[in-house]
Amino acid sequence: MPPTLTATSWILLMVVAALCGIAKTALPGAATIAVALCTAVLPAKESTGAILLMLMTGDLLAVWSYRRDADFRMLRRLVPAVLAGVGAGALFLHLASDSSTRRLIGIVLLLLVAITLLQRRAAGRSRVPTRSPVPPMAPPASGASGAPEALEASAAPATGGRAARLVYGSLAGFTTMVANAGGPVTSMYFLACRYPVKAFLGTTAWFFFLVNLVKLPFSVSAGLVNATTLSLTGIAAPAVIASALAGRRLAERMDQRVFEPIIIALTIVSALPLLR
Repeated sequence: MPPTLTATSWILLMVVAALCGIAKTALPGAATIAVALCTAVLPAKESTGAILLMLMTGDLLAVWSYRRDADFRMLRRLVPAVLAGVGAGALFLHLASDSSTRRLIGIVLLLLVAITLLQRRAAGRSRVPTRSPVPPMAPPASGASGAPEALEASAAPATGGRAARLVYGSLAGFTTMVANAGGPVTSMYFLACRYPVKAFLGTTAWFFFLVNLVKLPFSVSAGLVNATTLSLTGIAAPAVIASALAGRRLAERMDQRVFEPIIIALTIVSALPLLR
């Protein structure tokens, strides 16, 4: 049975659900805002489990919507670093307090934003792009995975593709393990990759679909996913689905020059509350 909540709390929970849905198909940074709001409605344990289930509901729609747009080659290359980050995050949770964990994540996110902005400013001054443009996406060949042939990405010429994958992949694994806050980290990396909007969203969708599947058994064993969180998710699922579908339509119409500043702004907004 769902817990007894006030009318205001139910409204906030629906807002959380809507943010989870649109985060999966249009604006990834919205998920971290949803995490912050949910902790104001539910106890920490139930909040973590409910958010995970709502995000996984959105994952199903997102991976179907962007089944032909993800860069699966990039995802495969990120796996080792992400798993290392998840392991480091699990260890860190046993050693650090909740407040210090949140502050560390907030600082890391703001540093990544600063690095991204500095790189773009330097590229603009030199009139030399940080990487070659991604070619237009072609229909997948018969029997292919459906992934666009995105060029190997690099967060900066100084670090190279492998170093960038190691840094961002491990940070994404770490932050998603300790605070469900891996979205802004991957957003900064995929922005550095200069993916088109759909390739960005498709790669992000498949990344977190797989990561959340890995996290689910651990969440069940820890009691984060239980009858209460399942019932809450069932009630909130229509809001997740509706906002995910709306987000898909929004993404189809969103200009790249508008999309990228929104992602950066949402990352900053997501990071600031973590510094408290």
